[in-house]
Amino acid sequence: MAVQETVGHKYVYDFAEGNRDLKELLGGKGANLAEMTNLGLPVPPGFTVTTEACQAYLATGREPDGLADQMAVHLTALERQMGRRLGDPDDPLLVSVRSGAKFSMPGMMETVLNVGLNDRSVVGLSAQAGGNDRFAWDSYRRLIQMFGKTVCEVPGEEFEHALDEAKRARDTTDDLDLTADDLRALVDTYKKVFRAHTGRDFPQEPREQLDLAVRAVFESWNAERAVLYRRQERIPADLGTAVNVVAMVFGNLGPDSGTGVAFTRDPASGAQGVYGDYLANAQGEDVVAGIRNTVPLQELERIDKASYDELLDIMARLERHYRDLCDIEFTIERGKLWMLQTRVGKRTAAAAFVIAGQLVDEGLIDLDEATHRVTGAQLAQLMFPRFQLDHDFAPVAQGVGASPGAASGKVVFTTARAVELAGAGEKVVLVRRETNPDDLPGMIAAQGILTSRGGKTSHAAVVARGMGKTCVSGADEIDVNVPARRFTVGGHTVVEGDVVSVDGTTGRVYLGEVPVTPSEVVQYFEGTLDPATTDDALVRAVHRIMTHADGRRRLAVRTNADTGADAARARRFGAEGIGLCRTEHMFLGDRRELVERLILARADDEREAALAALLPLQRADFVDIFREMDGLPVTVRLIDPPLHEFLPPLEQLAVNVAVAQERGEDVAQEEALLAAVRRMHEENPMLGLRGVRLGLVIPGLFAMQVRAITEAAVECAGRGVTARPEIMVPLVGAVQELETVRAEAEKIIAEVVRDAGIEVLIGTMIEVPRAALTAGQIAEAAQFFSFGTNDLTQMAWGFSRDDVEGAFFWRYLELGIFGISPFESIDRDGVGRLVRIAAEEGRAARPDLKLGVCGEHGGDPESVRFFHAVGLDYVSCSPFRVPVARLEAARAVVETDGSDSR
Repeated sequence: MAVQETVGHKYVYDFAEGNRDLKELLGGKGANLAEMTNLGLPVPPGFTVTTEACQAYLATGREPDGLADQMAVHLTALERQMGRRLGDPDDPLLVSVRSGAKFSMPGMMETVLNVGLNDRSVVGLSAQAGGNDRFAWDSYRRLIQMFGKTVCEVPGEEFEHALDEAKRARDTTDDLDLTADDLRALVDTYKKVFRAHTGRDFPQEPREQLDLAVRAVFESWNAERAVLYRRQERIPADLGTAVNVVAMVFGNLGPDSGTGVAFTRDPASGAQGVYGDYLANAQGEDVVAGIRNTVPLQELERIDKASYDELLDIMARLERHYRDLCDIEFTIERGKLWMLQTRVGKRTAAAAFVIAGQLVDEGLIDLDEATHRVTGAQLAQLMFPRFQLDHDFAPVAQGVGASPGAASGKVVFTTARAVELAGAGEKVVLVRRETNPDDLPGMIAAQGILTSRGGKTSHAAVVARGMGKTCVSGADEIDVNVPARRFTVGGHTVVEGDVVSVDGTTGRVYLGEVPVTPSEVVQYFEGTLDPATTDDALVRAVHRIMTHADGRRRLAVRTNADTGADAARARRFGAEGIGLCRTEHMFLGDRRELVERLILARADDEREAALAALLPLQRADFVDIFREMDGLPVTVRLIDPPLHEFLPPLEQLAVNVAVAQERGEDVAQEEALLAAVRRMHEENPMLGLRGVRLGLVIPGLFAMQVRAITEAAVECAGRGVTARPEIMVPLVGAVQELETVRAEAEKIIAEVVRDAGIEVLIGTMIEVPRAALTAGQIAEAAQFFSFGTNDLTQMAWGFSRDDVEGAFFWRYLELGIFGISPFESIDRDGVGRLVRIAAEEGRAARPDLKLGVCGEHGGDPESVRFFHAVGLDYVSCSPFRVPVARLEAARAVVETDGSDSR
């Protein structure tokens, strides 16, 4: 980010000059220290060096002009306020130098305490502390250790080894048992370690210490761990960090001093009460480092009741002021309480909902704000079962957490075996190198899916998420041997029938059965847990917020469902129709042979016979779905798979024919099949004969499907069921393709429906970039658009989603080219622009054009808010993501309305 460097630019702010709304400039820590200062709370005085100074330093490699002078002015004011000078040998002022970015990045960047100590001022610090030599030398060794590691990259273990050696010499494991003489000797050892690694003595000039510490904090913004954390949390890389210079207060002055952390509510459950930890005679990093056991915060009441009462009063005041759970750091110096930090605290998904509901009850926020404060991602976490890992369960493999949840079962390696055992009441985990559409029955039967290949957008992952099945993909440590019905990993051999457990949230795989806790939130959505009678605070909070969300959202939420069972579940989860019914999933299993015959037919009578056999099967499928969606729209996509999914594999078929010929067997029929498969073979099936192209090339295919849909609608009407079918033509790239299919479809609809009073809409899927760019033309022949963002992303980027994730996405994420896979969250700048163009030009040509989305992005929280902004009418997603989309659609409205999200 370009920063204009001028002497007059303000780079340093006193705490009294800022407030909590200046997080982008002062960082979260600096803004909140300023806010507490303005509230009159006991905050040690100090100043903040802005994120703009950091940006300038990182851009040029040097401090911006004017920064040194501004720091000198503020340091002088701080010295005047404290009545001490930095590093004064008789009465020294010491300061801490702490990072503080706009977004909390706990532990990712640097902190240096006790800046200003040197060989002379350590004596003055002892006198200042009433002759406490031990405290003074302990503070000095801490400075050398932190400064050496943070500023000069001295290996931290070198200091740790020296400290351990000093404790061994004293025959103790507690650093509190070290005497002043022990610590004085340790300082000498630390200085030698420092010189050995840096080639210079530890700096004795206090201002040099301060300047170097500030630069080290700036540079820690680009430290490896900070970069990795930002990518994980999607924090922009150009923000930079602020630096807070704060007068030191000491919790290590003796038993009447200490340090601690506190939460105004339980960040795990949301329960109200006193939560936190306290450590007497310690500095802040001791609590974080875990070098000594803390005591519960409640113990502070016994240790120092006055400070405890004051702390609780401040906690209540801060929570009312911030209107949220607050995370607080504090120090007590000889009975005087000091507030070192506060921030809106991180919390579990469950606590987020519970706390939001509590704050509404307390009148601190309204339901709009409560809806804003919880997220679809948090709701998704609450909807999946989880393992109880309260025993020693060590994972044997690590893959990608592709579909959250927890599942245990007997290992099976084939779909047939999965169906067989599940039919007998057994729980199974389907293990494959990778799955394909033929595995769908086995995936439905299984509790969980485990693959050694693939990623979050592999077939296994996408289908599992759609079904709400737990899935771990890409566990490449596992060597799967399907013919032998076993897999090996880490010296273990697992055979069919052995039990494994897979965690779709963490990607971990365990041997044996790990106990599972069911999700009460899913029970609520399923209708088996009544929020009016349960004493479960989480369920009541989820119900309350979801009820409000449904009243606020503009986007309708449909589901992707291919069976009546999926449709029924989605409706219980709040779906308002089906946005994508994939008819190709209806052609698997026993019906595959009929489709194969249809595709390979050379004569009209062969093709017509196959179509005639498929028609009643298709009609029955649609009757089942229309019945479950009584009164709600159902968008049926005409058949759209690449041909290779229905044809025998060319290589395998060629080998079989060759082997049979070698044996002298009669292979005339197989040879004919091989010739047909070779004739239909494609080098890139995803860009070949599929979708509308297949419907135009194979006469009668789309006509059969249109007839099955309309006949099913008429049959349902006769049974008192209201069917609202919408026929979607896939892979259209030119309006002429749609016009040709629509003309044939309208004739069939008119013939079948007649006076039944059923309206059948005809539209198309926008999944080819050319369709998006010619949407104005296509809208003249379409009554609706549904954006197929999976294929649109694939074609816009030139990615094969079946191949690229495992091949190089990891590297793109590592380099920051992607913040997240474009198949997981919509690429707003590229694919999103195509969506926006198509929506605007389509509506311009046909104002009543219905617009929806049915790709994986329809259930992604970030993407849902984008689709709201673009003006779509609905999103469609897998049944288990329907509640997530409902919540995010409401959050989009609340954010647009300008909800106060502070």
